[in-house]
Amino acid sequence: MNTPQKQIGAPMNRVDGRQKVTGAAKYSAEYQLPNMAYAVLVGSTIAKGRLSSIDTKAAERAPGVLAVITHQNGPKLPGHKPVGKDPSQPQTVGSALRVFTDDKIRFNDQPIAVVVADSWERARYAARLVKAQYAQEAHQTNLEANKPNAFLPTQAKKNPKSPVADYQRGQVDAYKTGALKLEAEYVIPTEVHHPIEMQSITAHWEAPDRLTLYDKTQGTMATRRDFAREWGLPEENVKVIATYVGGAFGNGLHSWPHESAAIVAAKVVNRPVKLMLTREQMFTMVGYRPHTWQKIGMSATPDGKITAITHEAIGQTSTYEEFTEATLGQTRMMYQAPNMTTRYRLAALDIGSPIWMRGPGEATGAFALESAMDEMAYLLNIDPLEFRLRNYTDKDPENGKPWSSKFLKECYQAGAERIGWNKRQLKPGSVREGDWLIGYGMGVGTFGAHRGTSKATAKLLPDGTVLLQSAVTDIGPGTGTAMTQIAADTLGVTPAKVRFEWGNSDFARAPTQGGSAIVNTVGPAVQEACLALKDKLRELAAAGNGAFAAARKEDVTFADGYLTLAGNATARVTYTDLVKQAGGQAVTVESKPSDKGREYSMYSFSVHFAQVRVHQLTGEVRVSKLVSCADAGTIINEKTAGNQMKGGAVGGIGMALTEAAVIDDRFGRYVTKDLAEYHVPVHADAPAVEVYFVNQPDPHVNALGTKGIGEIATIGVAPAIANAIFNATGKRIRELPITPDKLI
Repeated sequence: MNTPQKQIGAPMNRVDGRQKVTGAAKYSAEYQLPNMAYAVLVGSTIAKGRLSSIDTKAAERAPGVLAVITHQNGPKLPGHKPVGKDPSQPQTVGSALRVFTDDKIRFNDQPIAVVVADSWERARYAARLVKAQYAQEAHQTNLEANKPNAFLPTQAKKNPKSPVADYQRGQVDAYKTGALKLEAEYVIPTEVHHPIEMQSITAHWEAPDRLTLYDKTQGTMATRRDFAREWGLPEENVKVIATYVGGAFGNGLHSWPHESAAIVAAKVVNRPVKLMLTREQMFTMVGYRPHTWQKIGMSATPDGKITAITHEAIGQTSTYEEFTEATLGQTRMMYQAPNMTTRYRLAALDIGSPIWMRGPGEATGAFALESAMDEMAYLLNIDPLEFRLRNYTDKDPENGKPWSSKFLKECYQAGAERIGWNKRQLKPGSVREGDWLIGYGMGVGTFGAHRGTSKATAKLLPDGTVLLQSAVTDIGPGTGTAMTQIAADTLGVTPAKVRFEWGNSDFARAPTQGGSAIVNTVGPAVQEACLALKDKLRELAAAGNGAFAAARKEDVTFADGYLTLAGNATARVTYTDLVKQAGGQAVTVESKPSDKGREYSMYSFSVHFAQVRVHQLTGEVRVSKLVSCADAGTIINEKTAGNQMKGGAVGGIGMALTEAAVIDDRFGRYVTKDLAEYHVPVHADAPAVEVYFVNQPDPHVNALGTKGIGEIATIGVAPAIANAIFNATGKRIRELPITPDKLI
């Protein structure tokens, strides 16, 4: 009798890898439908005010133009009813900007018209012929200038236990009375999502009340819900397809104006319409990591025990929509501190709405917290790793709950050994090679091990293959591969016998991909669906074979496509034979988190160690070595998980050294408008990243033992690099990115 081969943990190649590298994978802008039309957006040239007039006549007369849609002639939609009673207050996330509903301008490059033509070139040409006149008003796009107007988020006012509400344990601002204290301000600039695939959508009204969208989105179900609501349709009448997504990192977590514009255009011209943003529009229309100011006050005893932390933050949002994120969450739970104060505020600016970006607020908050930890360790003359160990938490100090699992000390040890932490000197500038100063730094990251509710459909086909279906998207982490491995492992078949289909809202309901929660959420649904299939196979075997009918459940083995029976060599039947007899088998299972999980505090943890080289004359910084260690529960696929960690680390390098979107506040317009001026890290900026996983299952998040990887891959990287630069140079840079001009 064969033993089922273990698939979970195997470094399996991506199931969609061949399609992607050969060009067979079809992305949202690549669907070709009969009678296709093409749309191009026209954006405002002011940041605040009203449209006093808009002249579309020349554009309408241009060759091939089918329609020019503005607020003057756009259809009025059921979902465009006013939201909220006080229009002066920003709305909550989910109340997206409504295009073509009024003449109000809320940010520079806000869509004011969409031109539809029979080719993209003709639409682009005609869009340049649209002329607008404005009644301009004074705008505010500078966070620093608007800090005095910062306000408590609405959700915090409504719910004092909200993650963005003021938090207190012990004494308020107790660090101020500490004998040894630190007080410092830290700034993260606006950072913009720039995946390879820009935002695009193909909208097709297949009937007056039936809509199909080929969309770049991280959530087929959320997108279906949003546009069904906007058009007053039953959700089942809207179909969203997002099989392949060329990177998202958060900008696919919201429904954006360009999507609404394409759907409106398709309705007006009664043809399928394709709309793809330009690289410049990616800066203005689909969110960004918000510019955030932070201040940390910390006190400690001479022997290195933290006595108090105060962490304050002001993040930017738009004037029409509140956006909040968990900037202060890591501070409240990472280290022992009997006195803790956190305050989070928003500053409303005349810019488009932000959105979560990989690592979301935790990455922003970790830059301040982990930099402050390094600064305090230096004041105490204690090694930064030792300082963290002295303030290590064995339970969550925020709520007193035990951790579901925590192997951060193992990460510390593994990372320190691999980076050569023993070479680090307490005195900055002590290690050098010629004109290069060598420094070492570390930064810790954490993110909630979230699990939601999901469904999965499993079908055992007559040829012995297993078909799995889920509405979940795969934005690049290898979700399809992980689900294939989980199914193969559960059913005792090879991955070649499993086909996983995803990215279609008609499939079994699944959550939006984001927040490091998909393997935790969809994985159990796939596992339980496959277990349900096994139960059906047992029933079929028992109906046709007395030995199986009399056997205990635990004596039936599933391996290599056979059911076998322990201690009975003659009891053997193939999946294929059973399914042929029954005419196929299919189950749809819903998987939910257990209430028992509420007894624990569930987090993934990471630590990043960086070695940098800083040229003492030019200020050039090179990250020469980076080691990322993760406590992320069971690792389903070490290869794809490792890719996640490496990609997150490169994003952290960009956060630390290169990325910043710059606005000319005179006009409220970005001056960084392409990848020549907005610098994302390239291969020359990134070393080979060494990755280590503890790979210990978490017994409480789910039966698979998984936690999450995507966010902790980035959280903590930027402060590790900043701390290493300080160790190399003695210069503490508290505003990112750390460019050469700040070091010379």
